[in-house]
Amino acid sequence: MKFNFGPYSSVLLIFFFHGLVYSGLALKIGLSYKLRSSLWLSLILFLFGLYIAPFMLGYAGWYASDGYREVLFYLPLQQLLFIGPVFLFYLKRLLYPQRRFTFRDWLHFLPGTLYLLYSIVVFIGDIFILDEVYFYRDGRDKDFDLWYQVAGFISLVGYFLLSLKLYQQYRKEIFEHLSYAEEIAYTWFRSFLLVFLCLLILRGLFFVINPEWGEFGRKFWYYLAISLVGYYLAIQGYKQSVLLSISSLPGLMPHITEPAAISSDKQEGGPSEPEAPDTDYAEQVKTIEREMEEQQLYKNPVLTLADVARELDVTPKQISQAINKGTDLNFNDFVNQFRVASVLREFEAGIHKERTLLGIALSCGFNSKSTFNRAFKKYTGLSPNEFIRKNH
Repeated sequence: MKFNFGPYSSVLLIFFFHGLVYSGLALKIGLSYKLRSSLWLSLILFLFGLYIAPFMLGYAGWYASDGYREVLFYLPLQQLLFIGPVFLFYLKRLLYPQRRFTFRDWLHFLPGTLYLLYSIVVFIGDIFILDEVYFYRDGRDKDFDLWYQVAGFISLVGYFLLSLKLYQQYRKEIFEHLSYAEEIAYTWFRSFLLVFLCLLILRGLFFVINPEWGEFGRKFWYYLAISLVGYYLAIQGYKQSVLLSISSLPGLMPHITEPAAISSDKQEGGPSEPEAPDTDYAEQVKTIEREMEEQQLYKNPVLTLADVARELDVTPKQISQAINKGTDLNFNDFVNQFRVASVLREFEAGIHKERTLLGIALSCGFNSKSTFNRAFKKYTGLSPNEFIRKNH
């Protein structure tokens, strides 16, 4: 089976090969550690490999060779209607690993499945039923029909917006439930959304500057750019899978799996509780503040809303409502206020002359130096070093 190793085909072959390798590595991690997000990542990378395959093989001469061309035309390699849903469900598994897959979730894959069935009908019709080639009498691959390419682009735009909405929802939930929300806001998630956006920009740009989508010879730079984006996705996604596989071991970074408990936190109070018209949120906040100070709950670096609720023998919903409406803060910011106040007391006592700022921050409940610096400046208007120089 010949393969012309020209400059175009060879470059795309490198990215194609690496995509399949990283897909296999992600699959191995997913199966070994039962890490479902890695299984979805493996599928994304496999779809990326399929996406560039027609052009890699085209530049290698396969589409110009009898016997090869006829087979490739009937292979639906560019699964455009599956890419968006797979992106979305990778992110869902990343953020909510315990979330169950429902029937409604499967509906996201209906358009892609229908296109697969259409491809099967075309193959059976042309090869086994009809006396002559009917569907492919124009000699053009159906994957590059304008209607399919446009439908794929619209699908990607829609799923990018759904992914963005998912991340916004996730951030809101963790800041309402966890005192260490910034530590698990998932920098990788933001990078992943940026990758998704790059795909959309590249695709939209080439639709404008090169509208003849069926002319594959003019698409090399587009597929090279897509390959580079996919390569970054493969490396960083695999790195994230390795980190998650390590964190799943007992005693190592247990906070990474905490967002999965958010939904159960919500349900601890049972059905939604009606708000009493005469609720005194100010008084409830005082009770919470007293408990936070007396028990020094804020010094727990992985304190959750549910932890505080258990201390006060109330529901997480009651704590959340009191903090939100009594202070106009979310739970994360509310706890960080106590941590910053504790750091200020350490400064007053001169502890900063004996210990490092990071040591003080960790002893007061912060998880990292970056989170401490952001929180401190947010509530004092100065960085820790600036505050010390000015006041001590």
